[in-house]
Amino acid sequence: MADGTLTIQSVQTAPERLEFIHFQWEVYRDDPNWVPPLISERVEFLDKDRHPFHQHSEVELFMARRNGRPVGTIAAILNNQHNEFQDEQVGFFGLFEVLRDQEAAEALLDTACQWARERNLTAIRGPASYSTNEEVGLLVDGWNGPPVIMMTYNPRYYMDFIEGAGFSKAMDLLAFIVDLTAFGPHGENLPPKLLRVAKKIQERGGFTVRQIDMRHFDEDVERFKTVYNSAWSKNWGFVPLNDTEIDHIAVGLKQMIDPSITVFAEKDGQPIGAMLPLPDISQALIRAYPRPGVPEWWTMAKLVWHWKIRGCVDTMRGYAGGVLEEHRGRGVEAVLMVEMAKHAIPRYRRAEVSWVLENNIMMCRAATMLGGKVYRTYRVYEKAL
Repeated sequence: MADGTLTIQSVQTAPERLEFIHFQWEVYRDDPNWVPPLISERVEFLDKDRHPFHQHSEVELFMARRNGRPVGTIAAILNNQHNEFQDEQVGFFGLFEVLRDQEAAEALLDTACQWARERNLTAIRGPASYSTNEEVGLLVDGWNGPPVIMMTYNPRYYMDFIEGAGFSKAMDLLAFIVDLTAFGPHGENLPPKLLRVAKKIQERGGFTVRQIDMRHFDEDVERFKTVYNSAWSKNWGFVPLNDTEIDHIAVGLKQMIDPSITVFAEKDGQPIGAMLPLPDISQALIRAYPRPGVPEWWTMAKLVWHWKIRGCVDTMRGYAGGVLEEHRGRGVEAVLMVEMAKHAIPRYRRAEVSWVLENNIMMCRAATMLGGKVYRTYRVYEKAL
């Protein structure tokens, strides 16, 4: 147990929120695999007037201090949309960062639990910042490199601290890695049988596959919204995104999207499935290395140089997608995966398919079909209150 007086304080002011954000650099100071966030993005994320999550739900930030020095952070979260859609009364914790200080870790987690009890919630889950539509899960296996874009990362000791505080596994989220170089520089080594099967599935299903149309980006965002909110509706932990949230996410992703690998499946002019992969901008971000005290314009200049000029981004992440329920089990997922891979192979060396619920058999099968192997596991914990 660390020496000195431990206190837990609510974070309320803009300077306190900035200190909350900056604390991450203390935790990961000597970790070469941590990808630091853009500080401006984190400031917006925590700003109740700017991030749409705060319009319908409640977040309170807490900081642990020992003799006045920050030693840990946590967010206590009431996601009203989750509880309404899932018919539950659960809270969440997120933005959990702590030094090697078990007393501080347990105090932060206890504070989030008590916050949830005061709102008559029956359980608390996490980490999730703020929901399954954003960063979710604790890395519990696969400390084999930096995380890809919008995936979590944490020290190994977090697992012991969270489990020591009485939390147990609720669900594991899997990340598959696919070696695209195995298919040849132009996809000539994709298994012929796989291509034949994909073609037959498409012909039998009477659907077409096309790339996103960036000239009509807003219209395709609406199509993706239809697929996303419907396709995932029965998945564990799913929360539908409202129009404001999707528009907010779309604005942030528009500059990152690679149109050649973003694909829609359509039948009779209507979307029945979609895949939205993202270039792993984290490969450029870790080289630009945002940090407190460095002007963000300089960080952004380095980010663009590494990404667009040096071309260091050779990995993509299968970020989001799905198939409408009435079209599942017919191979549409596999066709979309194959089409995405065909366009990705000349540009990228690796693809991460993540995250996939451990009980999502169809997506696990589709990732495996392309040679994917589970190489990282993320865990959502739960504790009854």
